[in-house]
Amino acid sequence: MLTDHWPLLGLRLTTPRLELRLPDEEQLAALAELAAEGVHEPERMPFLVPWTDLPPAERARSVVQHHWLRLGTWTPADWALTLTVLRDGRVIGLQTLAAREFALLRQVSTASWLGLRHQGQGFGTEMRAAVLHLAFAGLQAEEAVSGALEGSHASYAVSAKHGYRPDGVEHHVVRGARVTNRRLRLLRSDWEQHRAVPVTLTGLEPCLPLFGVTGVG
Repeated sequence: MLTDHWPLLGLRLTTPRLELRLPDEEQLAALAELAAEGVHEPERMPFLVPWTDLPPAERARSVVQHHWLRLGTWTPADWALTLTVLRDGRVIGLQTLAAREFALLRQVSTASWLGLRHQGQGFGTEMRAAVLHLAFAGLQAEEAVSGALEGSHASYAVSAKHGYRPDGVEHHVVRGARVTNRRLRLLRSDWEQHRAVPVTLTGLEPCLPLFGVTGVG
């Protein structure tokens, strides 16, 4: 079976309302179509890389290509787990957990998006809780980092619920304009105090070497 060679295909993160997993072909197609429908209002850009400015068909294709790229370039020293988020079997968004030199640094980063019609229902908080549980409880991470552009109030609110603390600012150029990114950092001790969403991990053990860790139980 393919999972014998790529056990990440069998990894599942479940919360009261959601399941996070690597997508099959049908789910990847649904994710691409969801991106084509829209992820945010066109007058606002919440991402440092403005991939959502692409025309709908190109935007959909970029989602598929990015998924394949991250799988194809995966190494234990540089990985990004791009999990499709499902509610009742229906694709509603994407949640990424990524790290470089995780075996030494024990630090992860997160990124995510939801289809427009699925926003404002608390799913962002729940899917972030799932990957933070994978990082801290499953992989024994020590820190998680994230960020939110000025004006990305929903993203910042999700981080605050999980106990992230301000970690400085940095400036970038997006759409030809100067923007401010507010960096955020979550320590293990703060995560333990703020964890409120129950999360179940299945299929993690055979994946551990791919994350660059061993002896985690």
